Amino acid sequence: MLKPLRQGLPPLDPAAVSGAVSCALPARHEAVREARRFTRGTLDQWDVGDRLDDICLVVSELVTNALRHALPAEAGRAEHLPSARLHLMRWTERLVCAVRDPSYESPVPRGTEDFSAESGRGLFLVESFADSWGWHPLAGTLSGKVVWALFRLRPAERHRAG
Repeated sequence: MLKPLRQGLPPLDPAAVSGAVSCALPARHEAVREARRFTRGTLDQWDVGDRLDDICLVVSELVTNALRHALPAEAGRAEHLPSARLHLMRWTERLVCAVRDPSYESPVPRGTEDFSAESGRGLFLVESFADSWGWHPLAGTLSGKVVWALFRLRPAERHRAG
């Protein structure tokens, strides 16, 4: 299941994944809150140290972007229409959060000159809080794209000692 999501991700040994979870996200505004709750619960178990709030913020932005730009407006009213999916994958010193959606449109960061704007800063925040991010179209039986963000984590022994 993780193989299609690894397409385009930074090189990471798939055999070294220490944890991987995912959840379906309905095409409605509550999905952002549900994704944040799912992420926080998972990260509490995975002990990601001081990156917890950064990761939760980025997940919120990725899910919001998927809802706003990748899912049809009528998706929330019909169960057969596509939804988004959140994936969290942890390696010893890295964590990837990825949001899969049915659109092939590339995510484009908007200009960040107006910081008082109500919207349009999502990818700027992702870029600011994640160590790297990217996206790629999915192939094979999966349609759409995945937008991912990578976070470097401190080794467990250094985190506990520091």
